[in-house]
Formats: sequence, structure tokens, C-alpha cells
Amino acid sequence: MRRTLSQISPGERCYGVDAPSEAGAESKDAEIQFDIEAIFHAQYARIARVIARVVRDPARAEELAVEVFLKLWRRQQTFGDKTQGWLYRAAVRIGIDELRRQTRRTRYERLFGFGEKALTPEQIRAATEEQERVRLVLGIIHRRHAELLLLRSDDMSYEEVANALDINPASIGTLLSRAQQAFRKEYVKRYGEQ
Repeated sequence: MRRTLSQISPGERCYGVDAPSEAGAESKDAEIQFDIEAIFHAQYARIARVIARVVRDPARAEELAVEVFLKLWRRQQTFGDKTQGWLYRAAVRIGIDELRRQTRRTRYERLFGFGEKALTPEQIRAATEEQERVRLVLGIIHRRHAELLLLRSDDMSYEEVANALDINPASIGTLLSRAQQAFRKEYVKRYGEQ
């Protein structure tokens, strides 16, 4: 039985992607499909976790993670040594884009006076004031700074961050310091010293 992501209950996870009808699987050979499947099984949980740290919605993060793998499937030239780095970079970017989409939507809903939705217990528990502030600042600062901070906060080494963002590993420390300063400056500007 085939189910869409919206039909998967909260406790379940999606462990396969059936995308042949969407992008013309006939043109892909079996070896490439096998590689994509192996990469998906090896990296899906970590990519979904990276996105979930940004958007704070595990179900939406899983949907976005599948989108990342569909993009990978469409971009055959990314295969090789840099695939894992590309996946992390794409995951962080799609998470930041979703965060910005949510911020715009919230702003427009307030502007047009739509009623507040009742929050679920999971949302109440997960949505603390400090997390909201951090997410807002991450959505405002330069994308590269946000990417650096998010990847580093996921306990990635400098070398892994460099590989994910295609940056010289020797410059990560400096770039990370600048990203932290940009984050702090924007945070203090909005919320004052904490």
C-alpha cells in the first residue's frame, strides 16, 4: 500500500523514496538508483534531524528531508566525495528557507488579524521564548553565518563544516567567529544584553 507523507502517523518514519514517476526514472540506470537509495538510507535520519533543529517541527523536517534527497536525485553531478557535504548544505538551506516562510506567514497572519490557533501540547513544550528569539535572529542574519552556526551546533567538526559548505578548513575558525559576532550583534540589537 502506497501512502503519502501526510498519511504517516507521528511515530512512524519514512525510510524510502519512490520517485520514478516524478523525474523520469527510465533515464537513470540501476547503478545510480542503488547509490541514491544507499545514500538515502545512510543519511536520511541525520539530514532530517539537522532540518528539525531549525524548523522545530519533526514531521515537516522529514518532508523537507525527502525534498533534499529528491534534489540530490535530480543532480547527478553531486555524486562522489562531496555528496555528504552537499546534503548538509542543502538541508540547512531548506530549513532556513522554511523558517523564513513561517516567519512571513506569522507576520501576515498578525497583520490581517487571523485568529490564533490552539497549540498542541508538543508545540507548547517545544516553543520557548529563547528558542523563538534564536530562530528569528538566524532568519535575519546572513545565510552563510546561519549555516555555519547551525552546522557547528550540530556537533560537526571544523572539517565536516568545511566540507558541507565547500570552504577551506583553515578559515572555518575565523568565519565561525564572525558568524557568532554577527549573531550576537543582531541579538543584542533586538533583545538587549542577556
